[in-house]
Amino acid sequence: MASPAADDYLKTVYSHTEWQDDPITPSVLAGKLGVAPSSVTEMVKKLAAAGLVTHVPYGAVRLTPEGARRAVGIVRRHRLIETWLVREMGYGWHEVHDEAEILEHALSDRLLARIDERLGHPTADPHGDVIPDADGAREREPFVLLADAPAGHTGRVLRVRDRDPELLREIEAAGIDVGREVAVTATGVRIDGADVALPVGAAEVIWLTA
Repeated sequence: MASPAADDYLKTVYSHTEWQDDPITPSVLAGKLGVAPSSVTEMVKKLAAAGLVTHVPYGAVRLTPEGARRAVGIVRRHRLIETWLVREMGYGWHEVHDEAEILEHALSDRLLARIDERLGHPTADPHGDVIPDADGAREREPFVLLADAPAGHTGRVLRVRDRDPELLREIEAAGIDVGREVAVTATGVRIDGADVALPVGAAEVIWLTA
């Protein structure tokens, strides 16, 4: 079963558990994809029939080994394209998600391999999400969500969720980006000795080294 819609479902199921352990449910899947619950039910049935996911009524949706293999390939495409758009095409990190959603279904494997080579085989995209290698392998450091980090914790920004372009702009304007060392305070963070107020909602979309 191959279609852009099926790919989007597999990618979303895969991405959901990258930075937390709770499996995805159909209702959460519907919210992330912006579709009706009935549409999710129908697509999950098709994916299950194709051997790509497992699902029990009212339970979690999980990838099968074949579904995970497919999902990793899609995620790799998406994140390589985002990285290419930022490094080579002059896009801001807040602009690339929607562009990559379109291009990931259009680029050939040959062109993707050339992009990977051109970029020097990057291991993370502009938002800090891990880019699996061509064999699906990936490495990630231990992490903590900024909202869960206690005051006094010091860590490097590992990842910033990319779904809200305006929030990404605000986070960038606050001087926070991937790789930045920050110290957590009771009211925000401290960067290079200066206290920085976090934009509303930022603590829920930033991950630090543990």
